[in-house]
Amino acid sequence: MRLLVTRPREDADALAQALRQIGAAAVLAPVMTIEPEAGVSVDLGGIQALLFTSANGVRAFADQSGVRNLPVLAVGDATARAAAQAGFADIESADGDTDDLAALAARQLDAKAGALLHPAGHDVAGPLKQDLEARGFEVRRQTFYRAQFIRTLPEDARRAIVGRELDGVLFFSPRTAQSFVTLVTSAGLPGALGNLYAYCLSAAVAEIARGVQWKDVRIAAEPTQAALLERIAADMRAEAR
Repeated sequence: MRLLVTRPREDADALAQALRQIGAAAVLAPVMTIEPEAGVSVDLGGIQALLFTSANGVRAFADQSGVRNLPVLAVGDATARAAAQAGFADIESADGDTDDLAALAARQLDAKAGALLHPAGHDVAGPLKQDLEARGFEVRRQTFYRAQFIRTLPEDARRAIVGRELDGVLFFSPRTAQSFVTLVTSAGLPGALGNLYAYCLSAAVAEIARGVQWKDVRIAAEPTQAALLERIAADMRAEAR
């Protein structure tokens, strides 16, 4: 199976390796770039733990601060791995989405022990801050990076779509799915996706991906990379029968 990976370059290489491990091939075509926010002043006074909702947040924070001794709560395993690679040791993964992360924080932490810092992108998805504040926590959200979406479909992606060289496209966020739908529509190619699967991390991602016609839209059993890879592997096993 040959799949188009739309994630930023910082995440795409690791995902391509994970795809190879299940016997799939990856065509890398990031639809966004990650740009660190300049001049971030990191104030960790009164912070008891860090909340990371993406590997991009981990990397951006690590670039701005040398602190590695605070506990880390990560939204999923990929983000937890990025935290470990950055030098953090006390890491817990919610293995899910921001709702699961809020639940993990509520179980593991005492709201009276200090504030939580969420190093985030300029555009934040999900009500993590509101959910935790409703549970009595103080959450400080700080912008550490911006996601910049490209304006034209990457040539490798266009060539692979037109040449019918793909079996599917992977989407990890609604914004990425929306960007891809916009790009293929602008390129005059929405009708060329009817032989491809859209592999989506969640129902929210799938809703956006359905803005164009696919062979089928596949949704991971839970919002984790491991579950999405298992969905792909299941299709590969079915095709091999």
